[in-house]
Amino acid sequence: MSTVSIGLVDDHPLMIEGIVALLSRAQGLEVLSTGSTARDIIDISLRFRPDVIIVDLSMAGDVYGAIATSVKVSPNTKVVAFTAATGVDSAIRALDAGANGYVLKGSSAKELIQAVEAVRHGETYITQSFASQVIAGLRNASVRRVAAEAVRFSIREDQVIRLLLRGFTNKAIADSLKISEKTVKNYMTILMQKLNARNRLEVVIAAQALSNDGVDDPFGAANSRPRQLS
Repeated sequence: MSTVSIGLVDDHPLMIEGIVALLSRAQGLEVLSTGSTARDIIDISLRFRPDVIIVDLSMAGDVYGAIATSVKVSPNTKVVAFTAATGVDSAIRALDAGANGYVLKGSSAKELIQAVEAVRHGETYITQSFASQVIAGLRNASVRRVAAEAVRFSIREDQVIRLLLRGFTNKAIADSLKISEKTVKNYMTILMQKLNARNRLEVVIAAQALSNDGVDDPFGAANSRPRQLS
């Protein structure tokens, strides 16, 4: 198993020390560098290009702007916001800036590691006890993105979306539809383009918005042909 390289930025030395110790004990994780300001987010991304960078949101400087810049300068680096900020607005700002994960500092060590592993594999992770609030906050923005134009789905895309809405992972979708995980990822890319979504979470939110828009079972797998939703 390849090692996941990690950057860590937090302005509390004890927090840094504790997280480094925690991640060092986890198999397959390696902390390459630490920092304490928003600027350090960019510097670490540029210099070390870690697989994942964990950042606090309450630090000196423009943290959200730094997240957005780090994603541009190191596109393969995934960002996990690890913060005490429980406001939905903070989560939405972080995700809009380019963060792939949002974990509250009251979460368990296991959940932080799960978040690192999830975003490393292209998933979006939000603290489970907080996820529903964030999804509710994002839904209106997603509706605005897709409402301007009709969206056409193939039968297979319908099937993938239906399973996504049931919470299936890529592997579970592949097993259910008897296709490869690579094929599922290809469909996810297509769906992100069609729904103007940046990640898996926004695909689910946009799909939920469409299914709640007065259309009965819009993603039924039994449909015999592509159809238009508006």
